[in-house]
Amino acid sequence: MTRRIPVAVAAAVLVSAGLTARQDGGLSADRLKGIELRSIGPALATGRVADIEIDPKNPSVWYVATAFGGLWKTNNRGITFVPIFDHYGSFTLCCVIVDPKDSNVVWLGTGENASQRSAHFGDGVYKSLDAGATWDRVGLAASEHIGKILIDPRNSGVVYVASQGPLWSAGGERGLYKTIDGGATWTAVLTISPDTGISDVVFDTKNPDILYASAYQRRRAVGQMIGGGPEGGIFKSTNAGKTWTKLKNGLPKDDVGRVALGVDPRKPSTVYALISAKSPGRGGGARGGAQPATPGVDEAGF
Repeated sequence: MTRRIPVAVAAAVLVSAGLTARQDGGLSADRLKGIELRSIGPALATGRVADIEIDPKNPSVWYVATAFGGLWKTNNRGITFVPIFDHYGSFTLCCVIVDPKDSNVVWLGTGENASQRSAHFGDGVYKSLDAGATWDRVGLAASEHIGKILIDPRNSGVVYVASQGPLWSAGGERGLYKTIDGGATWTAVLTISPDTGISDVVFDTKNPDILYASAYQRRRAVGQMIGGGPEGGIFKSTNAGKTWTKLKNGLPKDDVGRVALGVDPRKPSTVYALISAKSPGRGGGARGGAQPATPGVDEAGF
């Protein structure tokens, strides 16, 4: 088992080694070989990884989006990485996705999709046409925190963006947005309220016109976090986002917090939802009263 040595202890060891070396005739390079330094990776909270995307056509190519350290790319399955987003508008990121039809097209969402005090905001959605060599911002600059980006597998020009919206205030570009022209224009296809954004969105794996989206009502203050409310929940569309229905059957009937969604690729009628919700009989709809619910599975109609 590897043990970490506290900084103060390590310093004492170095001083002790130096004193011993001086008594023996000096500190030499050979003596220092026994004190080997090694990288232990990003040890700070700011080094947290937000998303990893592997090129579906080349598994040696990965993109790693970090919450506080920009976007990194490897062409050799993680042996070496290079930063590819250091000179653009945001360094705090949330999600990255490669177009399944064209590996040169990469989409990137900015603004960490979390709600802690250290979750900094972003400046919208970016797109690369040369596998991350250069980037252009393609909209939703007032979204501040993106939750998910989804590309229609049938048409690369159709993209959905789940926007959580500003964390510390109401409004902004908050909700589910859709483009049919590769990001040139955007339409808000699911808007709940100025306080509630969309955190996740998934396709039916056999029919991309069927979508599920999760609403997240939240607000951060210096000493308080509201992480749920009556406007949260799961919505379903059967016509590519034109209309939506809030699902209720089998789901928590009280205030709902953040919801993560998944669809069974072999049986798309089975939808999974990991839900943060208030336990029955407990008070408080804010952070103190919210308890994780057991992951639920039900038929797609809920």
